[in-house]
Amino acid sequence: MKSIDPKDFKVTDKIKLSKLPTLLNVDADDDEKEEKLDKVQAKLSDLQDVMYAYNKYSVLICLQGMDTSGKDSLIREVFKEFNPRGVVVHSFKTPNSTELEHDYLWRHYIALPEKGKFAIFNRTHYENVLVTRVHPEFILAENLPGINSVDDITPKFWKNRIEQINNFEKHIAENGTIVMKFFLHLSKEEQRKRLLRRLEEEKHNWKFSPGDLKEREHWDEYHEYYEEAINKTSTDHAPWYIVPADDKDMARYIVAKIIWEEMKKYPDIQDPELDEEIKGNLALYKEQLKKES
Repeated sequence: MKSIDPKDFKVTDKIKLSKLPTLLNVDADDDEKEEKLDKVQAKLSDLQDVMYAYNKYSVLICLQGMDTSGKDSLIREVFKEFNPRGVVVHSFKTPNSTELEHDYLWRHYIALPEKGKFAIFNRTHYENVLVTRVHPEFILAENLPGINSVDDITPKFWKNRIEQINNFEKHIAENGTIVMKFFLHLSKEEQRKRLLRRLEEEKHNWKFSPGDLKEREHWDEYHEYYEEAINKTSTDHAPWYIVPADDKDMARYIVAKIIWEEMKKYPDIQDPELDEEIKGNLALYKEQLKKES
């Protein structure tokens, strides 16, 4: 199977989603993809244990994509070997009344990972420049000064919000949070098939919402705003990766491999050294415990 190189998916220049593939042609069957993923899972799990002990870095994984792009199953499969104490998943839905009493980034700040841990944002702070751009009336619920109607939401408003998001990511990166952002790039035809499957297979009926079809009508708008957000916020300290998502197994492996390759850039993450005095007395401590038996 073709080797996965993060550089092939990393956004470093202006992108156009319509020009990027939603499916990779790889010479591998599902079993091989799963085997490859299993190996990377094990490496990431071991790394997370070391990172937990080292206690200086945290990792924030941001997942975005259109409905049915596979975010939930990717989280389940990529991170299932992690020690539960070392990974937390946050799924951001419509802000509740408490969250609306704060600025839009507040709920994301308080969900940031502790040192030594991974956090996965399933939908992220980018919803505030995606869903709200497609449905600007949602901004009115934030009760912002000077915003009394949709007509008050100017292009400058969105420019400022993008800048605020960049500042947010720069701040957390400079304080030890390793940020990686993934857009699961799904084709409209594949989304149609997955939505249809939810309707045809009874066990998946619960996943379907009529709202999915309404949002599908805004497909082109969402892609326009995704392009703008990705192009303006992919930085060295918080890069975006565009992952072809029509093949779920391959998308999971690509994301896992990118995380692993990027984490290898932090060789200082090592098991902490024992204090010299403690190290010198290890034999004594062992002897003390053996005497108790």
